[in-house]
Amino acid sequence: MTRRSCAIYATGIVCAHLLIVGIALVVAQVFQTMIHSRLKKEITLTEKSQVFEGWKNPPPPVYMEYYFFNVTNPEEFLAGGKAAVQQIGPYTYREYRPRENITFLENGTKVYALNPKTFVFVPEKSAGNPEVDIVRTVNIPFVAVMNELNSYSFFLRTLVSMYMNSIGIELFMNRTVHEVLWGFKDPLLTKIHSMKPEVDEYFGLMWKKNGTHEGEFVFHTGEENYLDYGKIDTWNGLREMSWWSSNQSNMINGTDGAVFHPLINRNELLYIFAADLCRSIHLAYVKDVEVKGIQAFRFAPPSDVLMSPKDNPTNAGFCVPAGDCLGTGVLKVSVCREGAPIVVSFPHFYQADPKYINAVDGLNPNKEEHETYLDLQPVRARRFVQTL
Repeated sequence: MTRRSCAIYATGIVCAHLLIVGIALVVAQVFQTMIHSRLKKEITLTEKSQVFEGWKNPPPPVYMEYYFFNVTNPEEFLAGGKAAVQQIGPYTYREYRPRENITFLENGTKVYALNPKTFVFVPEKSAGNPEVDIVRTVNIPFVAVMNELNSYSFFLRTLVSMYMNSIGIELFMNRTVHEVLWGFKDPLLTKIHSMKPEVDEYFGLMWKKNGTHEGEFVFHTGEENYLDYGKIDTWNGLREMSWWSSNQSNMINGTDGAVFHPLINRNELLYIFAADLCRSIHLAYVKDVEVKGIQAFRFAPPSDVLMSPKDNPTNAGFCVPAGDCLGTGVLKVSVCREGAPIVVSFPHFYQADPKYINAVDGLNPNKEEHETYLDLQPVRARRFVQTL
């Protein structure tokens, strides 16, 4: 074979290969476009009522499991030692979250709704009886009052502390799980309420959160673009918050976590606005999983979500006031909540700076038990599993 014929032969192979690749790319693009068009048509015409009903009353049951740390050595801690805790739980509640007062806006491209949440105890999924089981934990009303007194004189703080001791109010309290979770009449808050009626005399981690909503939402319906399906347009009339110290941190991004747009891919980040955290968080693809025989994508918050601004400068906006930052794995949310200084983290300080984990005996952070994740069917973005 001559050099020229070899060149022609090689050129022919390359051209044929490029033609096949080109055809494959065109077919793939056409196929993807057909899927997108078909899906959009189905959502806006054939299955619109079904999609709306699934959004209005999310069908998968949601169970909230609450765990508590019982402080086992309060006297030793008050004497300057390290606190030791023992986890108790779960205390499981079925969460119902129907959407109410639904009103379509702007030719059906947006929808207004309230999302009240109701919790019903599920004994068969729980480790004990919340109305009987006692937990020894930090007296949060006590801490809240002492924190408010930081700006006052040492003399006044001492008088208040002596008064609280005289009526039996201490740093730790013994209460039933039900009281700590859903509320009880606190003697210290009752005394303050008699002088300042605007101060609630009841306290509970979920006080006034059973049967109430987290605010007024306006969502995108996906009518114009299916990628916007479920995204929050406004929350309590706001498109951004004002608590944090940067514009990026104040953004309200993504959905409320109940729904996501169809045709999710592995390379995208999913955003959720968590009203309890006063911020938006993002989730990244972790792996393919199978849930009850159905293929799904697992998404989870990456380590940079609660990373220290030293390692992730974009988190500097969550330091309030600016520059007053905590370490990796924790977030101070007191800026949007009145009362005690509140710091949140993943369970057992998972993904947090070792200094927090080592400060308390009894913590055992591990991915299997303490990672927060969502398992989503990627075509319709149905949620199967969520752990918090």
